[in-house]
Amino acid sequence: MNIAIIGFDRQGRSAYDYWNNPDNKITICDRDTSIVVPQDAGSNLGDGYLSNLDSYDLIVRTPGLHPSLLINAGGEDILNKTTTVTNEFMRVCPTKNVIGITGTKGKGTTSTLVTKLLEANGHKVHLGGNIGTPPLDLLKDNVDPDDWVVLELANFQLIDLKYSPHIGVCLMVEPEHLDWHKDKYEYFKAKAQLFAHQNNQDIAIYFAPNETSKDIASSGGGKLIPFFSSPGARIENESLVIDNQSVMHVSEFALPGEHNWQNICAALTCTWQVDKNIEAYRKVLTTFSGLPFRIELRGEKNGIRFYNDSFSSQPAATIAAINTVAGNKVVIVGGKDRGLDLEDLAKTISSKSAEIRKVLIIGASAERVADSLKQAGFTNYIVSADKDMAQIVKQAVSLAKEGDSIVLSPGFPSFDMFKNFEVRGELFNKAVEAL
Repeated sequence: MNIAIIGFDRQGRSAYDYWNNPDNKITICDRDTSIVVPQDAGSNLGDGYLSNLDSYDLIVRTPGLHPSLLINAGGEDILNKTTTVTNEFMRVCPTKNVIGITGTKGKGTTSTLVTKLLEANGHKVHLGGNIGTPPLDLLKDNVDPDDWVVLELANFQLIDLKYSPHIGVCLMVEPEHLDWHKDKYEYFKAKAQLFAHQNNQDIAIYFAPNETSKDIASSGGGKLIPFFSSPGARIENESLVIDNQSVMHVSEFALPGEHNWQNICAALTCTWQVDKNIEAYRKVLTTFSGLPFRIELRGEKNGIRFYNDSFSSQPAATIAAINTVAGNKVVIVGGKDRGLDLEDLAKTISSKSAEIRKVLIIGASAERVADSLKQAGFTNYIVSADKDMAQIVKQAVSLAKEGDSIVLSPGFPSFDMFKNFEVRGELFNKAVEAL
């Protein structure tokens, strides 16, 4: 079979490993001319990387490439022979025990928490998707029919998904990635693909207070179960409750911040469909404190605490960080501007002016962030011209006082200054360690 792998990033390399055998001829197609192509593969690099798509029997789309670009290059019919790493995994997965988790924020935390809750009940669980391990790479770990698979799935993987998991979970959804989608409705429709192929034997879990989440989960035939509302897991009188049973008080959660209550309720509602073991779940919820770069306390130096929330790539995440970190704080905000609405973020910062020592604005979005803050009546900010994280951290320290916290919670993607949020977060950690 003549196969084109479009995009040779992490998932593209996974696709190459999976399809690389004597029966297949593989061509790596990528705009980046500097990539190193395997010796036994052909290549089509540079501006014409999408040329001659009709000559291939199978096309493997990298998640970051919008399907419309393939249509523009090869016509509508080109999608009939296009697949993705996620689609192929769902097609061949040895177990039907697949859980897919999507939403605008909280996907990684919820997916990891579901994995830990299932493991606490003795299940073998394979975690992958957008969270790090490409789905096809999970097959290298010998997935058995009784195992569980948990996939964190973003809109990029979902937009052309042809299969749905047995259990789908939709967290809160609000418009995002509007620089990639033509409008918010295409973004919502991409999320809905997670549920579109479910039948009445499947389960669709959704965030009850968010009407968009319910609409998305209702896209297929799965049994609808809300969370943050009965009969799913919810918070009542500051206790985590499910099936009219109190699991624990919210003060016992190891995950910080009220925004994580949503993630906890989603994960518990999901795993409750598999096992009902409160004691095992309590052990996990009292010890799991979160993933790196998610409002992560990195330590204290000279009486100043440092929080790394580099994963924050949208305003709502920064709002959550501001509300979670108590006391006076210097907040570092800014990055690549995708044109999202900043009104709620600006209003939150203005309402918290008594405890926000200073907002340090960085990145390409600086002018728009500053304008939004001024319109909200907040002027206690500084725009930094620095692109070096070490200098940014030093400037933040100069603005803080003993007892304060410095919070890196950009609210924007990193791509204007850093390769990704991990690099941004790691550089912040190194800068803190070097103080």
